[in-house]
Amino acid sequence: MSDSELISLSPQQAWNLLHEDPRAVLVDIRSSMEFLFVGHPKGAVHVPWIDEPEWTVNPEFVTDIRKLLLGGAICTQDDGCAPVILICRSGKRTLEAGKALLEAGFNKVIHVDEGFEGDLDEDHHRSTTNGWRFQGLPWEQC
Repeated sequence: MSDSELISLSPQQAWNLLHEDPRAVLVDIRSSMEFLFVGHPKGAVHVPWIDEPEWTVNPEFVTDIRKLLLGGAICTQDDGCAPVILICRSGKRTLEAGKALLEAGFNKVIHVDEGFEGDLDEDHHRSTTNGWRFQGLPWEQC
């Protein structure tokens, strides 16, 4: 179990960190459908936390993240392991996924607190008040 805590960053702060630390990895943990059709941050790696068709937690999630970090090969004694930045739709699923990574021994786990689409507005629309897309950060869709 790790003593580290999940770090919350705004979309802009996460974008800045990606440029400041070239080792940082941005992981979009939404479902495959969300990643492909709603869009995703440019450069994000897709590792779903919960995915269709079962809509259960991905039992390989931690292992898949370890693979992204080359099994720890890019960890150093001075700097530790590369920061893992998690993003989902609105910043809720990343809390659970981040906790799982911390419990597995990861020590630099960050979640994008507004997510990709942000919170719902009064008309139940997303991407109108906050989030990665609302902030105008680079994104793409298939």
